[in-house]
Amino acid sequence: MVQATPFLLVLFLALGAHGASVKKCNLIGRWVNDLGSNMTITTMNGNGVFAGSYHTAVTATSNEIKVSPLQGSLQKSPNQKGQPTFGFTVNWTFSDSITVFTGQCFVDDDGKEVLKTMWLLRSRVENIKNDWKATRVGINVFTRLQSQE
Repeated sequence: MVQATPFLLVLFLALGAHGASVKKCNLIGRWVNDLGSNMTITTMNGNGVFAGSYHTAVTATSNEIKVSPLQGSLQKSPNQKGQPTFGFTVNWTFSDSITVFTGQCFVDDDGKEVLKTMWLLRSRVENIKNDWKATRVGINVFTRLQSQE
């Protein structure tokens, strides 16, 4: 049993070091998704409420695309392990629609932050008969946009 003690100590230290090196996600900053849309999260308070802007690269309207505000919330809990869930709403300034996103921030094996999201886009329709075509659903993957400095 005495000979096993150094092995167990090394094993314990190796496992502890691995757990200590887990990088935590930080939503603040600039992000780009798989369609080329850009999102910037500029502020977050102590309760996890955040704000920023979204510049979409795609639209179903013929209107000129404009930067639109976003507001959201990051899950804050005592059990938070560094890869938080979040949700945010984008109120499109150039169309009669609004989108809600929900997702989770992950740190991949290379240490890069990735936002995996799902969204619902609700467009205004003229009457209740057209309600069936008013909501769209999709997914996006965001990666941190590196500054050009």
